[in-house]
Order: sequence, then C-alpha cells, then structure tokens
Amino acid sequence: MKASLSNYSQSPRKTRLVTELVKGKTVPEALTALKFLEKRAAEPIAKLISSAAANAEKQGENAKMLVVKSITVNKGLVRTKSMPRAFGRATPIRRRMSHISVTLGKK
Repeated sequence: MKASLSNYSQSPRKTRLVTELVKGKTVPEALTALKFLEKRAAEPIAKLISSAAANAEKQGENAKMLVVKSITVNKGLVRTKSMPRAFGRATPIRRRMSHISVTLGKK
C-alpha cells in the first residue's frame, strides 16, 4: 500500500505544506481536502494517494477504510541554470525538485 513520485518539480518546502494537511486522514477525506485546496502540489499528491489506494485494492484491501499512515517529502535533484547579471557576471538559479512517498495503513 505504497506509492511514490520522483522528481516532482516543486521545492520540498512548498510541497510539505500540502502533505501536512492530509497526514492521518482517511483516503476519501484526504482526496476531498486536496480537491478544494488551491496549491499547485494538491493535484499530484491527490493522484499519488489515489494510486496508493488502487495498489491497496489490488492486494484485496478496502480503500475507503485506509488511512494516510505516512507521507514524506524528500529533497530531489537540483536543476541549475545561469542568470546574466551586471558587469559580465552570472549567478546560478536553482530549481529544486522533491521526491514524495505515501504509505497507507489500517486504522
């Protein structure tokens, strides 16, 4: 009853704001909360939770009775590019990515 998303292109700090909202909730409650949340990370996390629920149903569990046991956001790759600055210099722009993993369990 696990699912993971690798290299989601949003910083882990912004993504954790959304994941803290759904920790400990049942799967239908979490999906309903994410449906009305106006954050960019809400849709991919909802897809990830529904994917973990589908994995659980494939193993013979009832997805409506499952709870979001743990959801972690870890640091992923950092894509860098350069920004031209004054006097011929360049400064790096770091585009941070995150790895998200969800574990569902019984109450």
